[in-house]
Amino acid sequence: TVSDEALLDERRDNCLLAISGIEISKPGGSDLRYGIATMDISSGRFILSEVTGLEALFAEIERIKPAEILINENLIELDIKLEHAAKRKRPAWEFEIENANYALCKHFKIKDLSAFECNELIMAVQAAGCLIQYALKTQKSELPHIQSIRVEQLVDSVILDAASRRNLEIDTNLAGGTENTLLSVLDHTSTTMGSRLLSRWLNRPLRNTENLIKRQQVVTKLISDYHFESIADLLNLIGDLERILARVGLRSARPRDLARLRDSYEIFPSLQDNLKNIDDRSITQLGSRIASFPEQLHLLKRAIEENPPVVIREGGVIAEGYDTELDQLRDLSKNAGQYLIDLEVREKERTKLSTLKVGFNRVHGYYIEISKGQAESELPPEYIRRQTLKNAERFITPELKIFEDKVLSAKSKALAREKFLYEEILDILSKDLTNLITSAEAVAELDVLNSFADRAVNLNYTLPKLSSEPELIIENGRHPVVEIVLREDVVANDLYLNNQQKMMIITGPNMGGKSTYMRQTALIVLMSLCGSYVPASAAVIGPIDRIFTRIGSSDDLAGGRSTFMVEMTETANILHNATPNSLVLMDEIGRATSTFDGLSLAWASAIYIAERLSAFTLFATHYFELTIIPESYESIINIHLDAVEHDNGIVFLHSVKSGPANQSYGLQVAQLAGIPNAVINKARDKLSQLEMEASKPKNTDYVPQQSSQDDLFGFSSHPAIELLERLNPDEVSAKEALSILYQLKEKTG
Repeated sequence: TVSDEALLDERRDNCLLAISGIEISKPGGSDLRYGIATMDISSGRFILSEVTGLEALFAEIERIKPAEILINENLIELDIKLEHAAKRKRPAWEFEIENANYALCKHFKIKDLSAFECNELIMAVQAAGCLIQYALKTQKSELPHIQSIRVEQLVDSVILDAASRRNLEIDTNLAGGTENTLLSVLDHTSTTMGSRLLSRWLNRPLRNTENLIKRQQVVTKLISDYHFESIADLLNLIGDLERILARVGLRSARPRDLARLRDSYEIFPSLQDNLKNIDDRSITQLGSRIASFPEQLHLLKRAIEENPPVVIREGGVIAEGYDTELDQLRDLSKNAGQYLIDLEVREKERTKLSTLKVGFNRVHGYYIEISKGQAESELPPEYIRRQTLKNAERFITPELKIFEDKVLSAKSKALAREKFLYEEILDILSKDLTNLITSAEAVAELDVLNSFADRAVNLNYTLPKLSSEPELIIENGRHPVVEIVLREDVVANDLYLNNQQKMMIITGPNMGGKSTYMRQTALIVLMSLCGSYVPASAAVIGPIDRIFTRIGSSDDLAGGRSTFMVEMTETANILHNATPNSLVLMDEIGRATSTFDGLSLAWASAIYIAERLSAFTLFATHYFELTIIPESYESIINIHLDAVEHDNGIVFLHSVKSGPANQSYGLQVAQLAGIPNAVINKARDKLSQLEMEASKPKNTDYVPQQSSQDDLFGFSSHPAIELLERLNPDEVSAKEALSILYQLKEKTG
């Protein structure tokens, strides 16, 4: 709930999140429906949404990355699941719908919430009610900059679960840092509020093609004639208006905040002129939201010093000439110096004391100081001793005392007057806070689109075509982060997926580039669905509703899950939730268990996706047995990442070729990693032995064998039960029934 600039990361949102929940019925059981309310007090955003199930809830938490979470104290299971999160349990009555409606309507000064179109989101409104009560309590003031509620529907955006966000390293790398992420590559924004908006866009790609095309049009126009360069120069002069205006609303804005506000509004007319020179409807619409504020600018230019101090308590914030009363009070203090000089000259002449001087300190105020030697001579009777020093005596006179009272009173009154005027300025700015915030949001949006234009030109990106057909086509695609990190030309690769060709089984050596190829595909799709140009020579992106990734291996010790359990949990999420419009990346399914178990699971998962889900799928594996699947499914093809052996070593070509790989080069990669030669040689011997023993498949039809493993959750059929199942009671005579009874007795021992 902090809003102080010194306590915030200027390029990250500082969100407070509240969660409410209720059990709902569904086919096959029940699930929990969660209401989510998100507020960023430092910028004024207030957003509601609802999700079903813990997996979806955790995906939203991973996307929002809240600084603090408020949960209903009755959500005991959720409290346990969020054990390591920064959370606070709130009383259940704060989430009651009546209290929530009352608190929200009171804050927004309205009769009901129908204007925000959130009446049907009962859970989210409950969470919002708790959130607004908590925010008002912690801020101990009104929140005038929180002026509306925005509803976000999951169907409007591409869904990424928590694992996929981590694996794609959108704004946080796998080590928890911000280097070498997609955000670090694309973020050439000029303002910190633009940087935060870019992060939100990357974490919430859109499904609305119309809105995406508008973004693309703006970026394309900014690229033409290099308009983005001149606009970036102007944006560089604009401060963090979102957070400054939030502090204005909270009455915590500092003098330098108002100076930055003044300097920013001085740039707006030039920014508007630049946008008017670009002939494009989308840019005109965006520019119309960036209003100029001549009255506020005039006020700030007249009222605030050019370079004010950090805080108001020292004074010197209000400019000279803004207020007559303040100027008069300041004149008294300014003239004090000359008065003291004149007094010192006059007293020296009158007393004939050469060491006499007039001074001031904060403890004792004004004084006349005389050296010890001269202080022992006869002094004027009006000299009253005030302080004794080692080598001097200090005195006060009635005349000096009257002047001191007058000056100190003037300073105190001037400071009080200055504080009054400062609060008055905040009042004036707060009256038009809605329009000021709207313009700040438009500037942030322009900044992001301008950054897209900069990256498109300087990184040789291309405009992707957004198609309504189910297809993904990428020609000469490159990984946006890898090409920056390597600082050299990377191998570009193609990808073609459509209704007839929906899955690629990818084989090839470790370090050959399989994971990079898969991740670059997801990142190019994600960038396209944010309105950005992409690192490719051409791209066609069809409708995508979700992006799933099952990449890498890690355990969850705190959650009590092994590496294999984590892998299977992520796989289960994909198999339950992917659709024909989903993009699925699956890397090395089944490698964390035994070979036969892993191969069986990988095989079955690939078949399940192909037969039931029909999602766009990149399926990387080292199980070469899977490469025969395309012979039975026309929608599946084999591709591999190429590599060649050279001088007992291996050279990775990183290029995608059709067909399966002929070997995995595991020993060569191990040698590159520094495994001792003795180990490598023994491994070669064992590999030769295994290859000789292995029998090649007689045909390409995979026939699943009866599993020799026990079913932990199943029950073996008993002979007596089998006998009863075959029995038809209506056709059995009394004699036969007696015989069957003896048989059952015999079978049960």
